[in-house]
Amino acid sequence: MRCAPQLLSANFFQHLLAWSAGFWLCAGMSTLAQPMPYINTGSDSAFTRVDMAQIFLDTMTRDMEASAQQQAQNKELVDSGLVSVLDLAAPNNAIEEFNRASSLLSAQKSKEAMKHLHKAIADYPRFVSAHVSLGIACVDQGDTVCAKSEFEAAAKLDDKFAGSFLHLGQLALSLSDFGTAQTALEKAASLSPTDAKVLSRLAYAQHGTREFRNALETVRRIHALDHKGMANVHYVAASAALALNDFDTMERELGFFIAEDPTNAFAPIARQNLDALTRNRAAAGSPQHATTMVGTLTSHTFPNTERLKAELTALGDEFEDENCDECDTLAEASTSTLPGNSSAVSDVPVGRPAPAGAWTIRKNVDEVALFFAVSRNGHMVNNLEASDIQILDDHKPPEKIVQFAPQSMLPLRLALLVDTSGSVRDRFSFEKRAATKFVEKMLTSSSDLGFTAGFAHEVTVTEDFSSESGELAKGIENLTNGGGTALFDAVSFACWKLAAYPDRTRVARVLVILTDGEDNASHSSLKQSIQIAESTGVTIYTVSTKETIGDKTDADKVLEALAERSGGEAMFPRDIQTLASSFDRLHELIRGRYFIAYKPADFQPNGNYRSISIIARQDGKTLRVRARKGYHARLEANHN
Repeated sequence: MRCAPQLLSANFFQHLLAWSAGFWLCAGMSTLAQPMPYINTGSDSAFTRVDMAQIFLDTMTRDMEASAQQQAQNKELVDSGLVSVLDLAAPNNAIEEFNRASSLLSAQKSKEAMKHLHKAIADYPRFVSAHVSLGIACVDQGDTVCAKSEFEAAAKLDDKFAGSFLHLGQLALSLSDFGTAQTALEKAASLSPTDAKVLSRLAYAQHGTREFRNALETVRRIHALDHKGMANVHYVAASAALALNDFDTMERELGFFIAEDPTNAFAPIARQNLDALTRNRAAAGSPQHATTMVGTLTSHTFPNTERLKAELTALGDEFEDENCDECDTLAEASTSTLPGNSSAVSDVPVGRPAPAGAWTIRKNVDEVALFFAVSRNGHMVNNLEASDIQILDDHKPPEKIVQFAPQSMLPLRLALLVDTSGSVRDRFSFEKRAATKFVEKMLTSSSDLGFTAGFAHEVTVTEDFSSESGELAKGIENLTNGGGTALFDAVSFACWKLAAYPDRTRVARVLVILTDGEDNASHSSLKQSIQIAESTGVTIYTVSTKETIGDKTDADKVLEALAERSGGEAMFPRDIQTLASSFDRLHELIRGRYFIAYKPADFQPNGNYRSISIIARQDGKTLRVRARKGYHARLEANHN
């Protein structure tokens, strides 16, 4: 799960409990060795009696030492907060079911994992960690009621186990219930006062309840601990300091934030605010009217694996509306055409700067904005008028068209993700050269910005947002090869980074991925990465790096799903010679798109999926339209 702030992680218990379960099994199976009689001595021999007694004593001593070591290890696990003391009494069959569930959760098969967790709890109802893992599985399934029930059950069983309260707090944070989150996380922090993860969540909650001074104190405690990967807490502190008009603290926290994570998605916003502070000081001696903070606070190849197959299966048909037989008929009969005078680019941004202290990416506006490409016989059509376009949202014409324009009139925000894992080693140098030529063509204006990053187990930004194609080319050249593949995590990161850039006007956000489509290391799922692309308005284009020609693999299907469900396209060059031409076509596809923004009819903030159908006609002929199939309506917490 998973967006910023990071939500519940199915990895918190899985690996450590699977490891510690071995100790529990050993503890349950320990027995005294039976003394072996000596040969050729009388059973009543004093030598035999003494020797046997010594053997028995040695056996007892060794077993007691092993037991003491086991007890020390168990105590260390409990004291560290990794397991509940009640878990140590779990019977072997419950532990075996728990371990099976842990493996399934690691493979992101949460629905299957839930069956084994239910069995583990049935065998041992006081199995705290099984309740917690079941709550995590419920979150993965989108059932927050079930998740809350399981976390609360774990907390009731053992009120000295911080993990239950941590997950309760994280769940409440995900629902923007900051008061409940703060109560749970304060309890977790009292049990684990030096746990930076717990404290970081508490700082978010305190910010949400507007307890800004407490949030600053919590971040101060975190800064004194090892908090690698938690630089965002300093952004929280900077926002809290702004709300208190404490500009010195704000400046210091923004400095910490940038120093600890200079390529963070929110780093451009932090730099912008630091510049505003400097300008205000220069103008007035001290910042009396500081600029409002903007933004907010996520080599063998194996193209057919059970993991990839499960990811594709988990997508289901929620995103699909391919079989809407009535869509064309409805469009022809009742869809309003777009106003002919709406081609001018609006100066109104998609999201306005948030009020001081607010922690949202953009203000909720019930408005849909998307890009689409139109072609005829494989050639892009770039001369469409507004009157050539018809649109249906949830099978209804829009209430109002806000804007229609060619993408060329909008600034471009480009992310180039290059797979640097071991599976693409053989073609890596050529791929970098082809990618370099691509970015040189894409950035054609000083208002266009892009960043380059490589991904293996983790994402590494080699050149942050820049309008200079030469700088981006250097970033591509600095990519190095090797490691596993966390494709879905990389997609999520790139989408959030694109969305977090502090733009004041509409922009076109595009993610281009050069990869073979394999994934063996992500914490997030394919479905989650597609949903994040949808919610951040990012169009994904994928370029396959595989060389072989043959049947479509699961990895190929992953690339198609990422691209097509975000409104982009998947390309499969198949050989080095056609890779460069694929990038040329990609340039044409991206630059030849159209942009439309509209207010949907009968919109309800209920979180439901709404399909989109766009029909383009010119000279009496229906053209091919490539766009994302739909979106999830925003969800209000109090919506009935």
